Parts: sequence; structure tokens; C-alpha cells
Amino acid sequence: MAAVISEDHIEQIVIQEFIDLGYSYVNGADISPEGITQEREFDEVVLKQRLQAAISKLNPNVPFEAQEEAVKKLLRTNSPNLFQNNYDVHKYLTDGVDVEYRQGDRIVGDKVWLIDYDNPTNNEFLVVNQFTIIEENTNKRPDIILFVNGIPLVVIELKNAVDENATVKSAYKQLETYKATIPSLFTYNSILVISDGLEAKSGSLSAGFSRFLSWKTSDGVNLASRLDTELEVLLKGQLNPHTLLDLIRFFIVFEKNKKEDLKTGLVTIETVKKVAAYHQYYAVNKAVESSVKASQENGDRK
Repeated sequence: MAAVISEDHIEQIVIQEFIDLGYSYVNGADISPEGITQEREFDEVVLKQRLQAAISKLNPNVPFEAQEEAVKKLLRTNSPNLFQNNYDVHKYLTDGVDVEYRQGDRIVGDKVWLIDYDNPTNNEFLVVNQFTIIEENTNKRPDIILFVNGIPLVVIELKNAVDENATVKSAYKQLETYKATIPSLFTYNSILVISDGLEAKSGSLSAGFSRFLSWKTSDGVNLASRLDTELEVLLKGQLNPHTLLDLIRFFIVFEKNKKEDLKTGLVTIETVKKVAAYHQYYAVNKAVESSVKASQENGDRK
């Protein structure tokens, strides 16, 4: 009799894949208020101790008080609008957090960096499952969350391909439910992933289901074989530490579009978040690489 693959089994395979990619792993129950290390409360989505340790490591010349101010800014949400908060966090991730502190007899401005993009191995990459979040008396537990320096940047929702009702569409709907019930988690989100264990797609916080796309290469050189599952290709190709940080730093944009209600004539401004598809990502990087080579002393200037 064939073995039945469970969602838990798929989860364990995914976790092992991330460990192979260089991520550390902890079970969310172990770092919960009821766990071994008690790193967080159930209403906290940022792993504050890990964030503080990373900031201290990456910003050794910034005084402790200014480092703590950067932490406070990251944890403070100023808008009731999730997308505005997400935009603000993205700016912190890519541009650093502006801080001021006294140096001698003057006040100086400086940046606190949350991520070391130039040296990916200088950051902490963590894969966590069983991460229970309680918000407004609602209890939810997303399947897998990827943290970089304590910040929850990727949320992965897994369904079981053996169950005919558990599709990537149902995984997408589950994420939509999470966005409505535990929005604090998505304040910090860079990429969303949906999968049934075989098929896998990724998208942005504002993307409709049709805008979730597959990642079709593991190495950026060869298209994936039909023998490889979409999930395996996406994990290796898009969510390895180097590519993930590159995407966050250079390949996420927020666009404002005018939207007119045809019945009322009312015009509203809609903000859309876009993450580059795999072919856009590799094409741009290839073009930049060619330009750099061409502009060098012995380059062809083309």
C-alpha cells in the first residue's frame, strides 16, 4: 500500500531544503511564551532579541541608544493601512533606518542597517514552523516563516497535493485570511509563497492569485527539468540567501495607480507592490553584468 503524504511531511521536506540552503531551524513552539527559550509573546511577530543582536553586529559604530531607536522605529506601525506600513518597512530594509545621536557637542545623523546585503552570510537566516500568532483574540499559525535577522520576510503556505481540495488556490485564500486576521505579520513581508507540495508560486502582498508566478530555474542558467517539482525549484532558485536578499534590495517596487469607479466617477489612488518574475530578475542582472564588463579598462564599451 502506498504511503500517504501528509502536509506535515511536506513541511519537513521544505524545512530540510532550507537547512541545506544554509538556514538555521527552530520550531516555533520552542521560542513561544510556553517554550524552552521564550523568545517572544504570541502577539510579537519580530524576533526582537535576534534583531537587536544583528543590528549590534552590523552597526558597531552606532551608539546603543541609536540602535534601540532603530528597533523602535521598525516595530512601530504608524498607519492603519497595512500596505503603507509594509512600504515603510521596505524602505527601512533597503535604505536603512535614519537615526540621530550626540557626538561630542553636536547631533549627527546616521543610518542603522538591518541587513548586510553585500555579505549574505553575515546575516541570520532562520526557517520556523509552528509559529502561533494571536492578534485581536484570533489565533493563527502559518505553515512556514523565513526570518532574516529576526524579521519575518517570507510566509509560505503549504497544502497537500494528495488532497483534491487542497490546491495552490486554497493556499492563496488561506494567506488572504491571514492578511485580514494577523496583519502585523504582513507588515514585514517581502514575498509570499503558495504550494501544494508540487506546484509552487510566489507573489507580493498586493498580488491577486493570477499574479503569483512559478520560478523556473534553480541556478539562473538552466530551466528546470520536468523531473523537478516547482516547489523545489522555487526554494533553491528564489529563496536561497543570496537571491532572496538581491530581490528585496533591488527587485521590489511600489507603484501608485489611479483607479476610477465607473459608476461614481470617484478616483482613488491604489498602491501595488511588485516583485520581479524569474526571467526579469536574471535578465536585469545579466544586463548589469555585461555593462560592468564592457565599461572596464579592457572592455568593448558596448
